[in-house]
Amino acid sequence: MTDLDNQAGYWNSTGSAKTFGHPVARQWLDGIDRRARVLDYGCGYGRLAGLLVRWGFENVEGVDVAPRLVNRAIQEQPGARFTVLTSPPHLDHPDDSVDLVLLFAVLTCIPGDAGQRELLTELGRVLRPGGLLYVSDLCLQEDDRNRSRYERFAAKYGTYGIFETDDGAVCRHHTTDWLDQLLGDFDVVASRDVAVETMNGRPARASQRLAAKPQPGASRAGHRGVGDSSGRRQCPPSHADPRSTSGQPDHTG
Repeated sequence: MTDLDNQAGYWNSTGSAKTFGHPVARQWLDGIDRRARVLDYGCGYGRLAGLLVRWGFENVEGVDVAPRLVNRAIQEQPGARFTVLTSPPHLDHPDDSVDLVLLFAVLTCIPGDAGQRELLTELGRVLRPGGLLYVSDLCLQEDDRNRSRYERFAAKYGTYGIFETDDGAVCRHHTTDWLDQLLGDFDVVASRDVAVETMNGRPARASQRLAAKPQPGASRAGHRGVGDSSGRRQCPPSHADPRSTSGQPDHTG
């Protein structure tokens, strides 16, 4: 993964003070055994890991590139385990060893197509067949402020939706087509669009996908591989209140 797709320095300094909070659809997790092996990739200060522990999950691990955030998670969420990622996205987990992976507001911190593909490949490696990947991330926003910065940085980074924040991060908002293409090796079993707040407190739209790793030899109707990320389909408007599912207020921007 390139330095741009890692940005550990930002998340271990300025970014360590940010507040995260994409909502979790609890009903998507109701059928999962509470003894399942759960991995929160990009766990930050452990908000999601702690939430799952409170919901009864017994085997929750969080990993992140920022030691400062991991140390905070260890102090605040003693019911889960936490590890610093030293060579992201590589995980010290055997193949097919995890039942559920959470990937919340992480792709927005990995601007490049190649870095995102590499991460999804690694998560697919550690997930068992039939295991679930729950993705939540920010779509292209429709307001003038965001459109202006997408245009301003498109030539520099080569992708519409990548931008620089005022405090030193490089982030990305996605087309929903691109999110679906990234999940081309998985079977999407549920999806929804939600209202969130960014890590800087601004209202935004996010898209969520629950996807399953296929069983070996399973027939896959409508499979799509990872392709071009240039399409600009945005999150459709939604009036659902995301806080009704998690009681939590999110990430980047």
